[in-house]
Amino acid sequence: MGVLRRLLVSVLAAVMLVLLTPGAAIAQVHEHQDENGAPMVRSLESLRDLDYQSWQAVAYRTGKPGNPVVLRIVGYPGKLRLEHPAPLLVQAGVKEWQLDDITLENSVLASDGREAAAEFALDPLLNDLSNNRPLRLFLPGVFNELPVPPYVVGEWREVQTEPLG
Repeated sequence: MGVLRRLLVSVLAAVMLVLLTPGAAIAQVHEHQDENGAPMVRSLESLRDLDYQSWQAVAYRTGKPGNPVVLRIVGYPGKLRLEHPAPLLVQAGVKEWQLDDITLENSVLASDGREAAAEFALDPLLNDLSNNRPLRLFLPGVFNELPVPPYVVGEWREVQTEPLG
């Protein structure tokens, strides 16, 4: 009877631990420094497209809330070679957005010969969203569909409003 009781208590403790810390495995929005050492708020997630290729999605904002939010898509060097500007198509159900390619406005990326990253203005999308809905990203010639789960969209929306400091 003692073994069964210990097993029951252990299972109950494990269930309570999972229920009390559901966000522990989810990445959070946090402060970081950009390439020039300026403080910024960012969300960094690794996502897989439908061809099972990994991509890094980094949404970031420097300065105060209300400043522009940028989405940087990063692939392995040699995987992301495109002519700029190349807009990013975003779909959520029947809604669709086309995000401007602003890669060449970033001097570090503009001079990087690997062409492994692209940046897009994220505010038009964020300003139009009223909830954390799943998204699908399309970048012609690079990936056909990159699913973005709702919790990542929530992080991107938080980057827009999170104060620094």
